[in-house]
Amino acid sequence: MALQLGKTARWPYGLLVLIVAQIVCAIIFFGDVVGDFQEKAPSSAEKWGLLFQTTAACILFLTVVVEVGLIRSMLRRQSKLEESISIAAAAMHEAIDAHFELWALTPAEKEIATYLIKGSSISEMAAFRGSAEGTIKAHLNAIYKKSGVSGRGELMSLILDSVLNFETQ
Repeated sequence: MALQLGKTARWPYGLLVLIVAQIVCAIIFFGDVVGDFQEKAPSSAEKWGLLFQTTAACILFLTVVVEVGLIRSMLRRQSKLEESISIAAAAMHEAIDAHFELWALTPAEKEIATYLIKGSSISEMAAFRGSAEGTIKAHLNAIYKKSGVSGRGELMSLILDSVLNFETQ
């Protein structure tokens, strides 16, 4: 069972484009306000319009700061969750290997048990191994006998219970 370790969170580029667009709009608003003030002294009514534009530009800049902070926070959380998943996957892998060793499975039985845990059907296992379905069934019966269970569900439950008990100790 291969684990994927070391994944890093990536910036959502679509949001990054929107943030850049917001910054550009805010700069345009500010530039327009500065230009209006430089051209002439604004009337009372124009001052309200300029105040509105300035407020809108400030709000755009503020939302950019908030958005960047939220994105960074979400990326850190995603990274921590991926790390937790890697740790859980490693624990599961160790538990599965420990059970395989305890049950003294042969290499072929280990491979078939791994396919079983991954949810493969008997026909899929046969195709993966280039074996007959009868051979797979014989291996499955040996796995069930060695593990002391009667089927796939009990086998999965046994392994999951050992992982959960390991984690709570």
